[in-house]
Amino acid sequence: MKIKLNGEIKEISEPCRICELFDNKDHKYMAARVNNRLRELNYILPSDCDIELLDLTNSSVTRIYQATLRYVTAMAVKNIYPKARIHFNYSVSRSIFATVSGLGHAFLDKNFKEIKEEIERIIKEDYPISRHSLSIPEAEEYYKSIGAMDKVKILKYRKEKTVHVYECNGYKNYMFGYMLPSTGYLTQYRLKLYAPGFIMQYPRSECKGQIPEFKDEQVFRSALKEANIWANTAKSESIAQMNEIVESGKALEFINVCEARHNRQLSQLGHKIQENIDQIRLICVAGPSSSGKTTFTNRVRIELKSRGIEPLMISMDNFYNPIEMAPKDEYGNPDLEHIEALDLELFDDVIFRLIQGEEVALPTYDFKTRTRIFSEPIKIGHHQPILIEGIHGLNDRIAPSIPDDQKFKIYIAPLGQYKIDDHNPISISDIRLIRRMVRDHQFRGTGCEKTLATWASVRNGEFKWIYPYQNNADFVFNSELSYELCVLKTYAVPLLEEVPSDSPNFITANRLLKFLKYFEVITDKWIPCNSLIREFIGNSIFYTEDTK
Repeated sequence: MKIKLNGEIKEISEPCRICELFDNKDHKYMAARVNNRLRELNYILPSDCDIELLDLTNSSVTRIYQATLRYVTAMAVKNIYPKARIHFNYSVSRSIFATVSGLGHAFLDKNFKEIKEEIERIIKEDYPISRHSLSIPEAEEYYKSIGAMDKVKILKYRKEKTVHVYECNGYKNYMFGYMLPSTGYLTQYRLKLYAPGFIMQYPRSECKGQIPEFKDEQVFRSALKEANIWANTAKSESIAQMNEIVESGKALEFINVCEARHNRQLSQLGHKIQENIDQIRLICVAGPSSSGKTTFTNRVRIELKSRGIEPLMISMDNFYNPIEMAPKDEYGNPDLEHIEALDLELFDDVIFRLIQGEEVALPTYDFKTRTRIFSEPIKIGHHQPILIEGIHGLNDRIAPSIPDDQKFKIYIAPLGQYKIDDHNPISISDIRLIRRMVRDHQFRGTGCEKTLATWASVRNGEFKWIYPYQNNADFVFNSELSYELCVLKTYAVPLLEEVPSDSPNFITANRLLKFLKYFEVITDKWIPCNSLIREFIGNSIFYTEDTK
């Protein structure tokens, strides 16, 4: 067999595992791309192939690392407290939040220390982690025997006849993803007691394989807590629960309940602004890509109009500098997500003069010609707030001449706290990526591959320009609609299936396909015309030309 390993040709006499081809004592490499497919280091090479070894600077590897850390943590809990259950959710500061139930009492510092010590012991022992295939009936029987009914329920929606199970020193579990070869690979992690459970931090690819500093984001944490309460209330915290709603014929009710929650949040927001309208002059909306900012901002405008408040909407996109003035990214290309890509002085001047009661000509930026034109001068009333939307809306550098107490800042993002099962939370960023992929195809003429290819750059911009300021928000709007992946599946799956196997984006496309296949389909015909999800699938009342 002829193997090309990181560009070097090797010849081997018989099939072997990837990890047997090189010295990896320092555990630098944790997975591999084999003929453009993501593979574990324990993967047995069947024929000639091209191998690229991957480390923690690769996002697929950090997912594997995180899955293995969750596996070892669940194993530790099982070893110490056989009747307890551990639950994982994504949380603040790019971490995993773990809670333990079934202890017979509240989670205590003593329990945390015992779990931490057991995790350390398991890692120190460097137990091998092996993968086995079970038939669906065998997996069902095993999970029932250990009381893991959350895993039993999701097996019903698995299309394949088999399921993979990972075994480590007698412990068996499946984390819906690949794993590291052994527990000893987990050399970097941090555990922090964080009531009512604990926080797990792990290396991140956007931090070049390092663990980011933990920042306790109180505003964001409160929103996640509310999202978790909502998921329990709506009985939609897992894919199996959502699918059961669809199968029971209650999909329409499910849609209406989720939409009612958005309406309630908008009402709460409108009330909060109305209470302080004598003071508020600038309402700023910001959030990461595909959060639904445009539809949301329109709905805020309608909500405020219903309260007798007539905001002036201004898009920050109209304040871009000429493209030749934009800062450059690491590849030398114009970085339009950089705050200095905007004409900050012009924006501040326009907002200040409007608030002072002057007549002001507003700019409109033509993205085709890269030029700016100005409207006829307009004037606003003394109690008329300005409503702006843009990724930099929470940044302190926006409109510095307006005092902070005259600004009302809103952070919007889908903060879904649902999961595949107790041990496998669903990534919030994956929800946004699927939204963006569908929207780009529907309305921007952008193919799935291009969306996938640019996602890493989009995410880097978010970490730089959005997340550091989310704690400045006066209000967090959770734009997640629990039913949405059941709807988006119909749009997304065909796009993902078209990504060729030799594409650099095939690994991501394949991962998303495996994830989406578990959802039952909900038709989009029942979705209200003003729903935020219409921004991505079409037929939104805010984007129609028929205004009569």
